[in-house]
Amino acid sequence: MGECNNERALTGEDDVTVAFHKVVSHDNQNQLYNHQEDDEHGDDEQTDETVHLRTNYLQDEDVEEKQRARGSENVLEGGEKESLLCVLPAFCTGGKETASSGEETPPEEKPKKCPGLGLFYALLATVFFSIISLLVKTIEGLHAIEISAIRCFFQMLFVLPLLIYHKTGFLGPRDKRIYLVLRGFFGSNAMILLYYAVQQMPLADATVIMFSNPVFTSILAWVFLKERCTIWDCVFTVFTLTGVILIARPPFLFGEHLSGIEGDYTNHVKGTVAAFGGAIGAAFTFVILRKMGKSVHYYLSVWYYAVIGLLECIITTSVLGEWNLPFCGRDRWILMLIAVLGIAGQTFLTKALQIEKAGPVSLMRTVDVVLSFFFQFVFFHRVPTWWSLGGALCVVLSTSGVALRKWFNSSRKS
Repeated sequence: MGECNNERALTGEDDVTVAFHKVVSHDNQNQLYNHQEDDEHGDDEQTDETVHLRTNYLQDEDVEEKQRARGSENVLEGGEKESLLCVLPAFCTGGKETASSGEETPPEEKPKKCPGLGLFYALLATVFFSIISLLVKTIEGLHAIEISAIRCFFQMLFVLPLLIYHKTGFLGPRDKRIYLVLRGFFGSNAMILLYYAVQQMPLADATVIMFSNPVFTSILAWVFLKERCTIWDCVFTVFTLTGVILIARPPFLFGEHLSGIEGDYTNHVKGTVAAFGGAIGAAFTFVILRKMGKSVHYYLSVWYYAVIGLLECIITTSVLGEWNLPFCGRDRWILMLIAVLGIAGQTFLTKALQIEKAGPVSLMRTVDVVLSFFFQFVFFHRVPTWWSLGGALCVVLSTSGVALRKWFNSSRKS
């Protein structure tokens, strides 16, 4: 009567099935016999319970022998026996340990994210991109396409070891290659057009027009991605186009004699068209990236951007005959700095979008417009006209409206 009825199946494998039989003991043997007879007649409920546990807990042979010894010592002759016959220090269910005493293991605390870190990354990216535009404006004797080629070359050298380290390959998934090629084409053209606009017109005006790309992104996403387009998108588009017109100031609206234009009006128009085309190219790039989603590694996207941009720049400069060696000293260091800042800006912007919503990041990018006016006044001693300030206000209000609306919609869904 003092034996522990314990059926166990232990193996050396990871999964172990353990079966326990719980036996209720009584004061004497007669009570047990009477109790068993009552069970046969169905007067009382069964007292045997079988518990099956799945465990990944491995025990040594010494531990098993000690537990068997403890189970036999728990039998008390002539008195009441303890109902707990076998004890294990811990059980694992689904790979998670639970204590036999009933105490729950406290859940592991997730590391707290630093609040505002994503916005800080977005601010760094904005500052780096603004400095790049300033450096492009200071270089003389080099075409914008050649500057873009040098940046793409250094960017390709930077991304190449990262692709090898992450083992992503150089071509990407077969069904995404067409999107990667388009991303590289539109992205590199947007960069070239921005640099050309900065060389042909005031720095702030070119930056403001280029900054209007979020509005065009919403329209293109409605056309190609079938995203919802509201009346607010139309209003923001009208505001953006109004801002571009105020900056461009076409003669048939503002007359022949215009003030605050850098160089002649022909170059001003060329810069305006280039900046507007760069904004459209950037909008196409964002739509393509949204279409690919996270199925393509970020470095692979940058790789296509650099390779296609470099090939395009080499072919174009060869056809135009604009390939010139940069001057020794200052210009060459500036070109290398442009490449490094471009890589750093893209890295911080990507990190910002990974840990922060797109709305706040887009709002932080408005600092780019403020910095462009500041750099233009400090380094080039050019005071912006009221027309330029009015156009900048229209563009900033429209892009901020797009960002705030997306931020509100995403917060409401979550």
